[in-house]
Amino acid sequence: MNPIPENETKQIIMQNKFDDIRPYDPSEIPPAMQRIAESEYFGALSEYIFPRRDVEEIREMVRNIRSVDEFQRKVMCCANEQFINRSITELTYNGLDGLDPDKNCLFVSNHRDIMLDSSLLQYILHINGFRTTEITFGSNLMNPQLIVDIGKANKMFKVIRSSNIREFIKNSMHLSEYIRYTITEKGESIWIAQRNGRTKDGNDMTDQGIIKMFCMSRRTDDPARSVDELHIIPVAVSYQIESCDILKTRERYRSRNGEKYVKQPGEDLNSILTGIIQQKGCVNISLCEPLTSEELNEIDHKNPNEFYKTVASLIDKRIHKHYKLYNNNYIAHDLRSGRAVYANRYTPEEKEAFTARCNDMLQQIDGDKDALTAIFLGIYATPVDNAEKLNN
Repeated sequence: MNPIPENETKQIIMQNKFDDIRPYDPSEIPPAMQRIAESEYFGALSEYIFPRRDVEEIREMVRNIRSVDEFQRKVMCCANEQFINRSITELTYNGLDGLDPDKNCLFVSNHRDIMLDSSLLQYILHINGFRTTEITFGSNLMNPQLIVDIGKANKMFKVIRSSNIREFIKNSMHLSEYIRYTITEKGESIWIAQRNGRTKDGNDMTDQGIIKMFCMSRRTDDPARSVDELHIIPVAVSYQIESCDILKTRERYRSRNGEKYVKQPGEDLNSILTGIIQQKGCVNISLCEPLTSEELNEIDHKNPNEFYKTVASLIDKRIHKHYKLYNNNYIAHDLRSGRAVYANRYTPEEKEAFTARCNDMLQQIDGDKDALTAIFLGIYATPVDNAEKLNN
């Protein structure tokens, strides 16, 4: 019997090490496709993604899928086309010309929609001939089995949510090791949100703890090298109509006095479905300039926390610079300030429509209308504040 080559042995060991979080490997795709095809929800999914094709024909197609690439090409690409056609007026993007197809990257993105932020990026990469990325997916979202199968067949890997500090540190190290292994050895790029959970107040800020987590897997007195090895590319996702704006307003209102917001059963799934179905107007995705070795080496790393904070700030500045401001952002900013600073960026009719939608949305929530209005407008107005700070 011929011995297994050393590099293959190492790959098998690493694959096993990350069995609890990794996406499906090739051998796991066929049984996952069988489970998806037999799901009680398959008919509804099929009719949404393939509205003009016979459900049984689609069921048979899914049963015969044998690889991740085939699943993404035959199913997820079509799903994204339906998301776009049914709820997006125009999808624009830029920055692809700066991508090196031979270099694996860590895309650090602002996070406005649970599913679409990463899914639309995968679609854009795919139609332009780039490999799709692996995608982080919170363990709280991996339920039921159908979601697990679709997610892991779509290159999603699990981020384990932890409650106690010991488990948090352990899981952070495990995640950090997987990210570095995937980019430097496995040969895949990764998408990750700039912080835990979506931005619900319009203020896209990178959690410096994320940068610390990146560095945990390479213990060194040179954190710049540790970060540089991951080839970070910030991503700015902009929605003309904020995904789940009314749900975010409700959550922020109920937790405005420091009270912990407790999600109801099924609330995450409701946010996923709302984000997909809700009209979003125009959407833009910008791939920003990568973090460079030069700027990372210029940061004083004697104080690790200051290093993490500065790297997070570099990502924020790129995202704020490339965030595409739409008419609704300027309207909300003027409504909140009571002035007409940006009146040349929208029409009276657009302002009237936005105001009417705001009032209609807020009628769905019980509470102080002034406080609710301030929260709702803030979701749209804050990106303008960030652009102003950057320009000043």
